[in-house]
Amino acid sequence: MITLVIAREDSGKKLHRYMRQRLSEMPLSGIYKMIRVGRVKVNGKKGKRETVLQPGDELTLYLPEEEFAVLSKPKRKFSGMRSDIDVVYEDQHLLVVNKPVDLLTHPDETEHKDTLIGRALAYLYKRKEIADSRAFMPATVNRLDRNTSGLVLIGKDGDTLRQLTADIREHKVQKTYVTIVHGELHQDGVIDAPLHRQEGENRTYIARGSQLRDAKSAKTHYRVLAVGHDITLLEVDIESGRTHQIRVHLKSIGHPLLGDTKYGGKPVFGLTHHLLHAYRVTLSDGQEFVAPLSFLFTSVLKKAGLHFH
Repeated sequence: MITLVIAREDSGKKLHRYMRQRLSEMPLSGIYKMIRVGRVKVNGKKGKRETVLQPGDELTLYLPEEEFAVLSKPKRKFSGMRSDIDVVYEDQHLLVVNKPVDLLTHPDETEHKDTLIGRALAYLYKRKEIADSRAFMPATVNRLDRNTSGLVLIGKDGDTLRQLTADIREHKVQKTYVTIVHGELHQDGVIDAPLHRQEGENRTYIARGSQLRDAKSAKTHYRVLAVGHDITLLEVDIESGRTHQIRVHLKSIGHPLLGDTKYGGKPVFGLTHHLLHAYRVTLSDGQEFVAPLSFLFTSVLKKAGLHFH
């Protein structure tokens, strides 16, 4: 059994990300399994992947000491990693990047090497802002699906990461997306419907019946930007940021995203996945970041005869 106390520089991280950092030799699937079967406790209670760690939290890992010693050896070699990222903004505390389509934000069971956070760390390593040694590592504040493009915020230090994570949790950060949906919408609207995540399926549903007990609240605001033939260009703001929230909410009103075959969309204009771009982020202090649309998004706009200003 191993006991770890969360240091100030590691607070604000989610449990699975912290464990990924500490148990660098363990596959991500192994980390997920440890958490799922209860071999990780936070302050004496069963940990969850999304648990946000705070300074002084005590982690108990049900793992032999000799196994921990092997799995926790530093495994950072940024010098050989890809470091090409589209930087939207950078200062000593914060890095804001424009994530392309078909790139994971973090490693998962399907991809461990080439991810947005990996490229960002390699970029910072080349600039001599981080080292291979085990110390605080910059981490993402928000995440996007593999095929969602747009803005991702990366905190370079623990204080920045904690503050932005808290601001997002308290709905002080405004996240604005653009997307194209099936059907014609002529009025702005709000979708307020709790969501239920079906683990193991990688799907999210509008919660109903007994699911409401464990459902998470979710509210989506949408504004009509342009209307074409049986399609609509929308600007979307979300208050909660649940997994697949925009995709599920818009499907629930009969207007799934173009290309989103998982949630009722059709693969039109050559799309093989959903079309969604995290366009603008406004911080609690009013600072605003904007990410230009991807080439894919602009090409679909052109084919659809729609204009985005």
